[in-house]
Amino acid sequence: MKITYDVLILGTGIAGLSTAIKLAEAGKSIGIVTRASDPNDTNTYWAQGGIVYSDENKDSVDSLVSDILTASSQTSSVETAKYLAKRSGEIVEELLLKKAKTDFERDGEGALCYTMEAAHSKERILYQGDLTGKVIQTSLLNYLKDKERFPNVDILCSHTAIDLITALHHGKSFHQRYEDYKILGAYLFDQKSETVKTVLSRATVLATGGIGSIYLHHTNSDGARGDGHAMAKRAGARVLNMEFIQFHPTTFYDRSGHRRFLISEALRGEGGILINESGEPFMQKYDERGELAPRDVVARSIVSEMISDNSDCVYLDITQKDPEWLKQRFPTIYAHCLKKRIDITKDPIPVVPAAHYTCGGVWTDVNGKTSVDGLYAVGEVACNGLHGANRLASTSLLEGLTFGYSTAEHLIASWESLTEYRNPDEIKDWSVATGKCDLALVAQDWLSLKQSMWNYVGITRSVNRLKRARAMFAEMNRQIGRFYKYAKLHDELIGLRNAVEVAFMVINSSMRSKESVGSFYITQSDEL
Repeated sequence: MKITYDVLILGTGIAGLSTAIKLAEAGKSIGIVTRASDPNDTNTYWAQGGIVYSDENKDSVDSLVSDILTASSQTSSVETAKYLAKRSGEIVEELLLKKAKTDFERDGEGALCYTMEAAHSKERILYQGDLTGKVIQTSLLNYLKDKERFPNVDILCSHTAIDLITALHHGKSFHQRYEDYKILGAYLFDQKSETVKTVLSRATVLATGGIGSIYLHHTNSDGARGDGHAMAKRAGARVLNMEFIQFHPTTFYDRSGHRRFLISEALRGEGGILINESGEPFMQKYDERGELAPRDVVARSIVSEMISDNSDCVYLDITQKDPEWLKQRFPTIYAHCLKKRIDITKDPIPVVPAAHYTCGGVWTDVNGKTSVDGLYAVGEVACNGLHGANRLASTSLLEGLTFGYSTAEHLIASWESLTEYRNPDEIKDWSVATGKCDLALVAQDWLSLKQSMWNYVGITRSVNRLKRARAMFAEMNRQIGRFYKYAKLHDELIGLRNAVEVAFMVINSSMRSKESVGSFYITQSDEL
């Protein structure tokens, strides 16, 4: 079965939606795809803190760029940071405030409210309680789903991208380099019908998010398993900086599951204090910025304190604030903690770090172009240099929005130069295997992968741990490769194959890096 669109977008978070809206407004036919049954099942939906709104009347380009560079330990691209700082304000205003009418917090006079988060030099973050991502996700999706407004948009749920479709440019021989190839679309596995669809497009945009869920403890949606990274790598696209995995310092500590509930950085921005098992504040002894130090510093400080005290967690104390204000400002966190028998107005919150954000990814320029013709990447799957070794708080949503928009602008401006579809008959359909897919075995491999990533490729890495992990994953990769070749397709199997490949990317990037910087911390030797 072959389907054609002008543009195929893989992912329904803020990056994919902003790209789709701009292209749909230009009259392009859009297919936007998610492996989830609900298009709201994205990392965007779970984002609590907020989104930077660098209004030129309240902020300066230099101020935001300086904060981005400081948080990244001076490793961010100055050019990309300036582009974001200059363009993002107008894009937030157009897409979120005017078109989607996102319901951000406002004061009694209707003016937008701003908050502070770690490593920012001023209040510049828009929010809605502690569910900012949810209101952004739903407002953009509702705007896009209006069929009277956009009859040219299809949203394909429960469809898992298997691989990108590659072909040589016309006139090229079969002894060429990857850059001589073009992406023509993707093969999609329809989970309900268990069939594979061949979807062709002039341009294909990866908006598949990060890789957090390949770790045992993470804050991401289950779909953040590196599907886009793996597909891009197999298609020959350049992938870089995969060692830079940001761990969020504060997630709720309990034993109920692997996806950890995020305790927003905004709590520390509003005055929350980290205390140890003995009830003593400890951040000042690690960094003069205390609780508002960059995330990598806070995460490692918490781990050091846990090791020192032989404790399972530390605590975030915001009980000094007015109880009614706390309930209104952080309603989701208050309700979650209360279910766990923690009243944040009276009790400190038990917290631990968890995998949160992927700073590396598929290389792109500011227009979302990858190193392979016809393939674009936006949001967390992409690496345009903005975050460097460590991301500044509340820039993830902003990056997805800004560069999703700029990628659409570029596609519209260069539309005539985009290669037309090849003859659909030249594109082979997917060859479907019919062997049994043992889902119990797949589940066990998933657990082994997640535990190994957490234990060997976590917050602090070492040469010996990475060597051990590489040997383990080499064997797992061989076994899964054989299994994948003959087994009947299933979403979990496709994801497992991709996750193992992405794990190798993180391990190999970590072994090549000799210097600890930002979210990457390595020791050269340790006990076996």
